[in-house]
Amino acid sequence: MKVVQFTIPVSKEQTIVVQEDILPHYYNHLHRHREVQIEWVVKGTGILIAGNYMQRFESGDVYVIGANQPHLFKSDDVYFQGEEDKRIHSISIFFNHGQLSENLLQLPEMTGIRKFIDGLHNGMQLPESDVIKNTIAEVVASRESLRVASFICLLHQISTVRNIKPLATNNSEQLISEVEGIRMDQIFQFLVTNYKRHISLTEISEIASLTPHAFCRYFKKHTDKTFVGFLNELRVNEACKMIVSGKFDSFSDVSYKTGFDNVTNFNRVFKKTIGRSPREYLRDFREKVM
Repeated sequence: MKVVQFTIPVSKEQTIVVQEDILPHYYNHLHRHREVQIEWVVKGTGILIAGNYMQRFESGDVYVIGANQPHLFKSDDVYFQGEEDKRIHSISIFFNHGQLSENLLQLPEMTGIRKFIDGLHNGMQLPESDVIKNTIAEVVASRESLRVASFICLLHQISTVRNIKPLATNNSEQLISEVEGIRMDQIFQFLVTNYKRHISLTEISEIASLTPHAFCRYFKKHTDKTFVGFLNELRVNEACKMIVSGKFDSFSDVSYKTGFDNVTNFNRVFKKTIGRSPREYLRDFREKVM
C-alpha cells in the first residue's frame, strides 16, 4: 500500500462504497484517494490533518474529505495502548466525483448538488446534525437503488447546510508526488508523537533529510504554515483537550505537559490561536455544559 495514494476497494457494480469500521485506532498515515469521502466519527478522538488544516476530532463529528486531499486521522495515544474499551467506530462513504458527474449529476434536477460537489476540493466539517447522521445510517443500511436514493438525499442535505467549516485554505487538489507524501507523513508522524517535548529545527530537518533552511521553505510550501506555527497549533489543540477533560492541576501544568517551555508563552500562543485565554476557554466550556 502506498503511503500517499490510498486505493479504495471500489466495485464496478457500485457507485457508492460504504465502509464501517470498529478498530483499535484510525489508519494514522498521511494518504489520499481520488474518491470524495464523507466521514462520520461515530466514536473516537484525535487530531485531523487535512491539507493545511488541523484540529481535534471528536465523537459525533462529520467531515467531507475532498478528492485527492492528503489527510490523516491520528487517534489519541490512549487508543494505541491496547485497552479493549478504547476502539474507534467510523462510517465512511466514498464516491467518485467524475463518475457521478458523467451520469447521475447530469440530470437538471441535480444542478445544485453538482455545483456543490465541484467545490469540494478543500473538504469541510459539517455542523452538528442528527438529520444528516440519520441519513448516513440509511445509506449504510440500504442496498442497490435504495442506497442511491438515500445517497442523493444525503448530498442534498449536505449541499444546503449553512455555516460549513472548510478544512483547508489552499485551493484545488494537491497533486504531490509519492516521495513528497512519504516525507510529509514522516514529518507529521514525528510531530504528533513528540510534540510534548522540545523539538529543534535541526532535529525535524534531519527527519525530513533537508537542511534547516530548505526544510522551512518545504514545510511552508506544503502546509502554508511555519514549522513553529504548526507545532504550536498542535500543542494548543492538545491543551484544549486537556482543559476540557478537567484532568490538570493548573494552567502551568497544562503548558508543560503539552510542550510549552513556560506558562507565559503558553498563554500568549493559546490566545493567539483560539482567540481566548486558557481561563476564558475553560469558563466558556463550563457555561455550555451547565
